[in-house]
Amino acid sequence: MRRHRTAAGILLAVGALFTGGLAGAGAADAAPAETTSGPSVAAHTASTAEQHGARTFWTPERMRSATPLDLLLTPRAAKRLKTPEPTGRSTTVEPTAAPASFPQAGGAWTGGGAVVTTSGRVFFTFQGRTASCTGNAVTSQNASTVITAGHCVKYQGNWHTNWVFVPAYANGNAPYGQWSAARTLTTPQWEASEDINYDVGAAVVAPLNGRTLTSVVGAQGIQFNGGYNKQMYSFGFPAASPYDGTKLIYCSGNSSKDFLFSQDHSLACNMTGGSSGGPWFTGFGEATGTGLQVSVNSFGYSFLPNRMFGPYFGDVVKSLYEKAQTS
Repeated sequence: MRRHRTAAGILLAVGALFTGGLAGAGAADAAPAETTSGPSVAAHTASTAEQHGARTFWTPERMRSATPLDLLLTPRAAKRLKTPEPTGRSTTVEPTAAPASFPQAGGAWTGGGAVVTTSGRVFFTFQGRTASCTGNAVTSQNASTVITAGHCVKYQGNWHTNWVFVPAYANGNAPYGQWSAARTLTTPQWEASEDINYDVGAAVVAPLNGRTLTSVVGAQGIQFNGGYNKQMYSFGFPAASPYDGTKLIYCSGNSSKDFLFSQDHSLACNMTGGSSGGPWFTGFGEATGTGLQVSVNSFGYSFLPNRMFGPYFGDVVKSLYEKAQTS
């Protein structure tokens, strides 16, 4: 990935049930100044033939062998990082014994709940090579919207192809099917200059077997302008050592605002390549596996290991979400 300003930033190709409205930012947690004026949300549409081709392209063997995107881009830097809705509907999953681990710097999620089915691996081709990220299904008007990182839908001026979302991915298996993207979108800032503060993407996936995505796997709520310094849970499918992409991994802890070069959230977390695009939740309930999504795994600094950064979901990301959910 491109360096962010003067920082050695690299990609990481790394609650209670939500029933209320969107929460505003408090005075002490003021959101960064931004405007939604200017270029519109960038989008790419896949033909019906391309959607069908994506589903048939991703065999279990190809999914297992897909390389985290950041390892294709900056392998040396990636190695330095490896260590030891508005009101929403959520899936009906019986609560199980939760990990009850807070904070957690990185471990397998064994608590069950909605997050197991709403989150999944994202697969695509980048410059002719198979690659992976993470995504999450959110509440939406079209019941078909997935939120991920901007670099997981477009990078270096090119939209990724053969894009599919595999909820509850399990070592080459797709228990809820492979959902191909009919449309992928990103923020105008990521489109124009790959501004790390707006490294957010979305996908509108086509129906599968006559059903929409969230009618099958459920959905998580999403929140904008919620402020900083929150208790957060981050999820992803890291596939770079010491992880192998076969398990849903999570981190939890008290987040803070990046004091270095970005306006992003910061969280102690050792997830590696492949986790990019995975959801960050506030108000997350371990017993139910539900929360409000407020960011995605985005990047880390090569000189600051074991720390993940995720973009702030402000008005720009809200516009992206609105565009996606009405597509």
